[in-house]
Parts: sequence; structure tokens; C-alpha cells
Amino acid sequence: MLGPFHRRGRSKPMGEINVVPFIDVMLVLLVIFMITAPMLTQGVDVDLPQVSSEPIDVDEQNEPIIVSVDRDGQYYISLGGDESQVDLDEISDRVIILLERKPGTPVMVRGDRNVPYGQIVTLMSTLQLAGVANVGLISEPPPSDG
Repeated sequence: MLGPFHRRGRSKPMGEINVVPFIDVMLVLLVIFMITAPMLTQGVDVDLPQVSSEPIDVDEQNEPIIVSVDRDGQYYISLGGDESQVDLDEISDRVIILLERKPGTPVMVRGDRNVPYGQIVTLMSTLQLAGVANVGLISEPPPSDG
């Protein structure tokens, strides 16, 4: 007599996986990211100088403080998604407060190519007086002829 767990015929396990639903989900995600990616790059309109340089590795956990100078000479400070217009006198105070909260946060300067060199040097001097040891300069890579 055969028990309830006895199998009469041996059937092979199925060795196929249906990947069509996975592909459908991936295509939907691709379309969503293609639409939202251009919206993520917001901020001050700055015409950055184009130079050849190595990109700087930035930790996602330690986002940099970015101080921008637009073509009109207006200063902006941003950390993460928060961006606000400030005077040169306020930059030092704000940077000191931000560095007290998160020591070791990198500080970067985005300066429009049409801003006088002296204004960028004044900004960097202000950052140095605020206790920033190293200031990074943000630029764009030159257009490739490829």
C-alpha cells in the first residue's frame, strides 16, 4: 500500500524563470528616471569655466557646502537641497555654524566665469577666515570634440 507522501512518477523541477515582468518593471523605472533626472539639477544659474581636471570623490553622507557666485555678483550658499541668497558678511557666520554641526564637511565654490577674479579671491578669503582649510573649485569639463 502506498502512503500519502509517495509519488508515483518522477517529474523534473522546472528550470526556467519568466523574466518578462521583470523587464516591464525595469523599463517603467528607466522612463521614470529619464524624466526626473533633469529636474534634479536645480540651483543658481552659473556659467562655470571649462577646464580639464579630475573629478573629486564626495561621500553621499558628507554632502559639501556649496557657495555660488552668479554673474551679477550675488552670493548663494547651499547644503543638500537648501539654497539661499546671502551677503558676503553672512557667509562666514553660516559656514561656521554648518561646520560646527558637521565637522569635516567639504566646502566648494561655484563661480561664474564672468565674475571678476577679485570677487572669488575675496570669497575664498572669507571662507578661510571662517575656518575652512581647503576650498574646492567647481568647474565643467571642456566639450569633447569626439
